[in-house]
Order: sequence, then C-alpha cells, then structure tokens
Amino acid sequence: QVQLVESGGGLVQAGGSLSLSCAASGGIFSNYAMGWLRQAPGKEREFIAAITWSGASTYYADSAKGRFIISRDNAKNTVYLQMNGLKPEDTAVYYCAADKMTDTIRTIGGIDYWGQGTQVTVSS
Repeated sequence: QVQLVESGGGLVQAGGSLSLSCAASGGIFSNYAMGWLRQAPGKEREFIAAITWSGASTYYADSAKGRFIISRDNAKNTVYLQMNGLKPEDTAVYYCAADKMTDTIRTIGGIDYWGQGTQVTVSS
C-alpha cells in the first residue's frame, strides 16, 4: 500500500509561482509512474502532468504546457510540480497520483493511489 502526502499549496497572486511536493511511502517509489491532477469546484477532475518511473519522459495537459514542470527524485521518494505564471483558473485542489502505467494517470482511469489533495488558490 502506497501512501501519498501532498504539500506546498496555498494562496498566490496571478502571475506568481508555487511548488507542490508529494512524498510517497509504503512502496517502491521507482516502480510507479507519478502524476498530478486537479479538481476545481463544480468541475471534473482533470489531468495536469505525469512522469515515468525513471523520470525520462514527462507529459502535460495543454493547460500546463510551458508553465508547469513535473519532476521526481527517486532517492527522496518525492514528486514535484513547479507551477509558474499561475492564473485564477488554476485554482483547484491538486492531487498526487501513483500508478504502474503513465497512461492510466493521463486518462484518469483506475489510478492505483491518490493523495488527499492540497488547495491552490490564485487571486486575480
């Protein structure tokens, strides 16, 4: 059983930056692809970014390309999401996810493990 704990959310002004972290425990971190998803009030959960187990490949939603960067440190069992140029529409609860398959995260289909989420609020 893998446990995921996100941190780093908060309130930021439009144009600002935030860095999210997700610490994993209880499993072999490098066995899993990792990702970030978000859910805004009244909206469905959406894929933001994913990274393969080795970190060799990354994937982004169009809304995140050019602004967000996903990375991981397998020695620290941690995945990160650096968010730059934040917009009010980025306001959401951000969730960390782990799965054996990157495509499962990208399609939000039966993801193995979820974190509890961290709130990101971007003021205009």
